Amino acid sequence: MRSRFAVTIAVVLLAACDQTPASITGGEAGSEARLVRSGEAGPQTSTVRWNRKAIALFRARGGNAGRINAYVALAQYRAALAADEAKHGTDRPSLAGAVAAASAVVLKQFYPLDVSSIDAHLAAQRAASPSGTETNKDFAAGETIGNQVGAAVLALAASDNFGATSPGTPPTGPGYWVSSGAPIVRGGLGARPFFLTSGSELRLPAPPAFGSAEFASALSETRAFSDNRTAAQIAITQSWVPFSGVVFNTIAADLIDKYNRPELEAARIVAYANTAAFDAIIACFDTKFAYWFIRPTQADAGITLAVGLPNHPSYPSAHSCETGAFQGVLADAFPSERAYLSEVSQEASMSRVTGGLHYRFDGDGGLTIGLSAARLALQRLGLE
Repeated sequence: MRSRFAVTIAVVLLAACDQTPASITGGEAGSEARLVRSGEAGPQTSTVRWNRKAIALFRARGGNAGRINAYVALAQYRAALAADEAKHGTDRPSLAGAVAAASAVVLKQFYPLDVSSIDAHLAAQRAASPSGTETNKDFAAGETIGNQVGAAVLALAASDNFGATSPGTPPTGPGYWVSSGAPIVRGGLGARPFFLTSGSELRLPAPPAFGSAEFASALSETRAFSDNRTAAQIAITQSWVPFSGVVFNTIAADLIDKYNRPELEAARIVAYANTAAFDAIIACFDTKFAYWFIRPTQADAGITLAVGLPNHPSYPSAHSCETGAFQGVLADAFPSERAYLSEVSQEASMSRVTGGLHYRFDGDGGLTIGLSAARLALQRLGLE
């Protein structure tokens, strides 16, 4: 017999998976070929080009990739929409130019030490314009639009309250998480969401009670992984550090390239994936600080870690929250890749269990939040 907790999670997850969202791409033919990850990509869109630039900057500099990529992607999509609308006039602005300039404006704000590199990236694209199959070739007109949109998106970001809300003082007693003494990571707690009606809209039910049979079983599983961890499991855990969205943005770029999605569609996919993930992190940290649940290494000192332990409560897994959101949006955009995307999500989620950082129910709950955030994003829309 499943516990009441497990049944509740299963019902919510089933609802998130089974409800047919309002497609942001119009779907794909059922005969679509299985993705072959061999570099056989079509023409690179400006969205993909700057998505990869953002990832490279993060890997070099750090920062909060989830927040940065959400606003970069939003700027890309709104710039592409504005340029597409303007093409009916006489200017014929380049969508690629609009996306490029909007990306550059946002990235220079978040990576001020890399302004020269970002400008050089933009100049190289400008010199190579037009690219791919683009028919609107006035790159400069596109840049003008992108500069305006980028500035507007930065103004929006400045008021999002990200990281400004204190979680309060951790409760004490059996089953509660104990801070390392470093600043508590606040994540998206209290931030303004893109689609959710409130930060608590997707709050999960309480985790298994500390000391219960279900808790003991989950803790035992994490301990078993710790005691028998393989080199391959360590490598997988490390590959998902520090944010799963970085990996999934690369997957999104590869899929867009592989299936030759046009600029506006590419920007739409990336924007909804990243903003849904942003909302998932808001919901994730709302749940974390509702329950302040103990980490496995605090419940069993014999558990070792494959990677560093972030200073916030265990339940649910933030990696899984972010992962589920990307899975949901990308599966809608590339339905024949659903099995692959589910496999990748499971790998990301379980990497935190095999790495000693989480219980399996942390990952299951996180995927529930992420998939639900994706479903709401695709139903409510609104980035336009």
